Amino acid sequence: MKGIVDRIEGNVVVIEIDGQTQDINKNDVSSDIKVGDVVLLVSGKWITDETETKQRESKIIKLMDDVWEDD
Repeated sequence: MKGIVDRIEGNVVVIEIDGQTQDINKNDVSSDIKVGDVVLLVSGKWITDETETKQRESKIIKLMDDVWEDD
């Protein structure tokens, strides 16, 4: 299962999975998770997918550059 970290609220990590948010106990999430990370559920623990997270960040930066590009 794959998702994106939407926000962290105390002991809950809110992860968007297939367009729906789910509250996940912070104990079930790797300690290095950040908002915006693409995460995978592996053996009952949510971990960061480093490759997809970097690709997502690059895509967002490109979209922002396209929006703010001066002609």
